[in-house]
Amino acid sequence: MELDWINAMHDELAGFERNKFWRLVPKPNGHIIVGTIWVYMNKLDESGAAVKNKARLVANVYSLVEGVDYDETNPPVVRMEAIHLFLAYAAHKNIKVHQMDVKSAFLNS
Repeated sequence: MELDWINAMHDELAGFERNKFWRLVPKPNGHIIVGTIWVYMNKLDESGAAVKNKARLVANVYSLVEGVDYDETNPPVVRMEAIHLFLAYAAHKNIKVHQMDVKSAFLNS
């Protein structure tokens, strides 16, 4: 079971490499470094049994102070109103819509 979590972490880091998500740079003077934490979750099947381990490396932003370290946030998610508008337009124009799940979609947002 522990090997599954390690493989999930390797998959996450391989996605970063494949998408050229980050590069090592020197620390800018007067700026803080935001740490990272691993978030672990299980992908479940219809019966609720774990079928896959998933690991995500995310920024640990709890130490940041609004107005000091950042001014605004832009989460990589779509507002529900935008989805409703898109689907209404597609229905009006009789456009076929497909949905897909992309493992590293948040990297490309």
